[in-house]
Amino acid sequence: MRPKEIEKNLEEHGGKPAACNTCSDKDCSAAKRKKGESDQDFADRQQLESRLCRIRRKIVILSGKGGVGKSTVAVNIAVALHMAGKRVGLLDIDIHGPSIPTMLGLDGKTLQGEANGLLPIDLDGLKVMSLGFLLPDPDQAVIWRGPMKNGVIKQFLKDVTWGDLDYLVIDSPPGTGDEPLSVCQLIGKLDGSVIVTTPQKVAAVDVRKSITFCRQLHVPVLGVVENMSGFACPKCGEITPIFSTGGGQRIASDMKVPFLGSIPMDVAIAMSGDNGLPFIDHNADSPTAKIMREIVRPLLALEPAAASATITEKIENKENTNMKIAIPLADGKLSAHFGHCERFTLIEVDPAEKKILKREDLEAPPHEPGLLPKWLAERGANLIIAGGMGQRAQNLFCEHGIEVVIGAPAETPENLVSSYLAGTLKSGENVCDH
Repeated sequence: MRPKEIEKNLEEHGGKPAACNTCSDKDCSAAKRKKGESDQDFADRQQLESRLCRIRRKIVILSGKGGVGKSTVAVNIAVALHMAGKRVGLLDIDIHGPSIPTMLGLDGKTLQGEANGLLPIDLDGLKVMSLGFLLPDPDQAVIWRGPMKNGVIKQFLKDVTWGDLDYLVIDSPPGTGDEPLSVCQLIGKLDGSVIVTTPQKVAAVDVRKSITFCRQLHVPVLGVVENMSGFACPKCGEITPIFSTGGGQRIASDMKVPFLGSIPMDVAIAMSGDNGLPFIDHNADSPTAKIMREIVRPLLALEPAAASATITEKIENKENTNMKIAIPLADGKLSAHFGHCERFTLIEVDPAEKKILKREDLEAPPHEPGLLPKWLAERGANLIIAGGMGQRAQNLFCEHGIEVVIGAPAETPENLVSSYLAGTLKSGENVCDH
């Protein structure tokens, strides 16, 4: 398949995104044209950055060699993050061997478009994009050189309507060639990489190259995963070493990067991939799934420190002080758009006792970009419950030490806070598209 056919396919399914003209940040790199940048290049960069600024965390999954189970790890990391309540996208940039559609049971799915771009496939809330969705024949070979690959990866990032995401997990082909280089350069600031290997020396040695690649491109290495680390007996669960063990862990130690864990060879993992059922979801109670959840734990910790403390942690910590919950109001109930609400309610609660202590109603300040997070922080707010909120606003609240809950229903403040304290608050879709 030729790049022009892919580009035509993208245009047929969805239009081009609007220029990046909604950001109030005067220092935003997309607001100013670079020296020598053409009109088209400037417009393309604005489109790209308008997508990326709505994605909080971008993580690339790498491997030094093929056949180490990198795509399996990528799928299960993405699904585990989604199961943890995060908004997640999974991007498959393996141009020559896109396997993500098969591993998620999405073979044969067709893409849909809207005026603002191409819609990723939605799998129960997990957003997925792969070249495999654009190939008319799954047996067709994609024979492309570097610039062609760079072009389609750029389109996947700037023309796909990812929306607001907490994490974008990027499954890259093995090695340190065109695809990982393209995605690192296009995104500009990746939050990190996870490097997958198998235990034997011939595979683990290439971990060094992947780590060096990341360091040269200033991509933080979040850690190394050693896959196929022994065979897990399907009857008794005992793990028997088949290859030499510990290669990934030793090199992680030598290169001074974290070691995230060892995943054994498990028959259920292979069956899950062939059947299009994510292992960590459909085998959640297995010992191997528990290992995978531990591997994902450091990735969940990437959230800002101010927002990382959950209500469960607050309740369990009996010495924790009271907290204040902010809720934007319209006609006495939660306002869908917090930035244009009539007033705010600040409700002081005792998280240990799960009690509402006091309510204070405040007139909303004049609408100015970036004002509300600071204004609420000055009044002691620790948490805001909102209907909709753009990604930049969420980041600003986190920077001011205010945790964010979005997609809440239009109910009274007392009902929302009581449900939150009880752990029963149901959040829906983020209704804000700013």
